[in-house]
Amino acid sequence: MTVSSLLKNLLHIKGAIVETFDFGEYAQGGPSLVAHVHVCKKERWKCPACGRKCHVHDYACGEAFWRSMDFGPVAVRIGARVPRITCPEHGVVTASVPWARHGSRFTTDFAFSAAWMVKGGLSKKKVAELMRVDWDTVGRLVDLVWHKLEPDVKKRFDGLVRIGIDETSYRKGHSYITIVVNHDTNTVVWAHKGHGREVLDLFFGELSPEQRESILVVTGDGARWITDSMEECCPNADRCVDPFHVVEWANDALDSVRLDSWRRARIALLDLQRKAREAKKSKAGGQDGLRAEIKDAKKAVEELRNSKYALGKNERNLTERQRERLSMIQSEDGPLARGHRLKERLKAVFALKDPDLAEEYLDKWIRSAQHCRIAAFVELQRKIRRHREHILNTVRFGLSNARIEATNNKIKLLLRIAYGFRNIDTMISLVMLFCSSIEIPWPGRKRNTPTNTGVR
Repeated sequence: MTVSSLLKNLLHIKGAIVETFDFGEYAQGGPSLVAHVHVCKKERWKCPACGRKCHVHDYACGEAFWRSMDFGPVAVRIGARVPRITCPEHGVVTASVPWARHGSRFTTDFAFSAAWMVKGGLSKKKVAELMRVDWDTVGRLVDLVWHKLEPDVKKRFDGLVRIGIDETSYRKGHSYITIVVNHDTNTVVWAHKGHGREVLDLFFGELSPEQRESILVVTGDGARWITDSMEECCPNADRCVDPFHVVEWANDALDSVRLDSWRRARIALLDLQRKAREAKKSKAGGQDGLRAEIKDAKKAVEELRNSKYALGKNERNLTERQRERLSMIQSEDGPLARGHRLKERLKAVFALKDPDLAEEYLDKWIRSAQHCRIAAFVELQRKIRRHREHILNTVRFGLSNARIEATNNKIKLLLRIAYGFRNIDTMISLVMLFCSSIEIPWPGRKRNTPTNTGVR
């Protein structure tokens, strides 16, 4: 085997021949190898847009260089004289090369290795240090790999039946992205900067009428903009509201009741302390009784102040101390105890498998909350009444936004790996690539499964 053939195999170059090579010093330090190649006749000179072989216009660009995967400590570059060509359809453009994407100064293997390491959990900072590129370049390489593996992202829209919609923050200052997940494949099918009806309408606008018709179930939180957009674009689909958010509404109502009870208990404590000071000044009797009352009042205030988690957690997950606090609250049978029972009854609706039984239980809950004389739960029952059909659809289809919340956790992990994002497009590329079934192969190794689409 000649040295040229050896270098061609080591560099994993197809459609080119190594003519010469030379060693030197890399700009960032360390040894450098430059392999000078020319494109084989079969691959010469093709339009990067349509792939048509075209006539050479000129060689004004001179020799161009591409970073390739390193040989240990040796930085490797590929150099070639690539002309500009005249395409009948796209005009004068620089010819494509088989080892790199048009417009990139990195080989495809280099980009795939960087993306593979990022998906493996290595931070962008470490990848940039290892690959000897800047921090932003790592994001651009990931974007390149995504478009290489999935040139037509709209294929993810085919066969959508059950989708989930949610928004998640990616930066401080209320910066959000909206994501759409396919429940059947557990993959992200669409992501876009911002949130609200205008953003969601963009998603439905990208779907064909047939793709909209195929959507039968849409899950999400109780946001009105999701319902409005869905009713206009997918009127035949059933809307489901996420059980977690419904229970969260009940917990918020219960917490407002707890705060009211804590304030009343604190006012009562201050009143007892005032009476104790007045009795001390007048040297009246009964101070021992007041001290006992003050001690009990302080304990009640402290227990109410620290009972938030005891009231909100599942009973099977309570600690022994939290069980004692909950028993104390329930024994008084005040507004807080009644609010806790209402919260638990609402949560029990989602545990039912029979839709008819769930409808009966939900209607009973609405009537109970309507007449409970607790302002927060009276307001909550109005909200539940508005979402009644959505809640029953959730029980009927057995769907929730749990998968979307898991995807949101993946996005948070990507944010930690990347140490934040200055470019939202780079972040969306990472989300679309990593929150899907696309497999990133290591250069030179066979893929385990086909990865040309994001849908399983």
